[in-house]
Amino acid sequence: MSLSIFGFQANWSPYFLISLLVITAFYFYVTVKKRNAFQESEPLTRNEIGYFMSGMVLLYIIKGSPVDILGHILFAVHMGQMAFLLLLVPILLMKGIPWWVWEAILRKSAIRKPLQFLTKPLLSLIIFSMFFSFYHIPLIHDQIKMNELVHATVTSLLFLSAFLMWWSVIDVTRNQKTLHGLKKIGFIIASAVLITPACALIIFASEPMYATYTESDAWLKSMELCVPASTLADIDQAGITLSGPELFTGMSAVEDQQLGGIIMKIIQEVIYAVLLASVFFTWYRNEQAGADEITEQAMRDLQAKA
Repeated sequence: MSLSIFGFQANWSPYFLISLLVITAFYFYVTVKKRNAFQESEPLTRNEIGYFMSGMVLLYIIKGSPVDILGHILFAVHMGQMAFLLLLVPILLMKGIPWWVWEAILRKSAIRKPLQFLTKPLLSLIIFSMFFSFYHIPLIHDQIKMNELVHATVTSLLFLSAFLMWWSVIDVTRNQKTLHGLKKIGFIIASAVLITPACALIIFASEPMYATYTESDAWLKSMELCVPASTLADIDQAGITLSGPELFTGMSAVEDQQLGGIIMKIIQEVIYAVLLASVFFTWYRNEQAGADEITEQAMRDLQAKA
């Protein structure tokens, strides 16, 4: 059965798209037109534009395109959504906002003080890992997916917790005190280890765990998160019975569930590997530069004594 039966609004989320376009327009208004209003500023770079636009496009694909409907039909797609939403989009957006905008934001004590506390490396890592693990406990996950307000709130908080976690790794300002290179590497590895049990539980489960992907009533209720109730009613009146995800896939619920855990783990490993490589080579270059400076200073001292 085709996803087109759910209609244009459910498949392409025009209101969500408009919201992202407004945010994007505001981004360029602040960073280009109003740049001179900041105490310090620099012209927007191509890299910053690329990071920000990549983050916004990826966010729309994840939550606004037909991928979002597929995420309510296939658990494997849902896990791919979560991987990109939590492990990549925050990084892209953080790197896309210029350092001088971040510094202007952080000058406000009402923002700076809570952020300094919530972004403490160990605390932010524990908060994100616990949030992620609890979210995927079957009973909790099913309840979240059957209430629109709860789902929006929890997803937003989970995204925020990912943002806070990455704060210790991504340098967003020139004066930001992030972790030292080797500590960043340890932090990334610790993050990978802490979310592994949730993925392993999903991968090695021998029975379907989530009612919202296996039971008709729970699945239909969860579909209301992305498909208007009126559309679902129209489909029912047209004589089409939506009994469950099996109408759209030949994969069994267990296979779909296991594939979801594998996809999450693979995406996480790839993103973390790229981050580790970036952090390591940046640290190595800095150490080499520091060593050269020390050597040059020592030579100058020797020449002065001579």
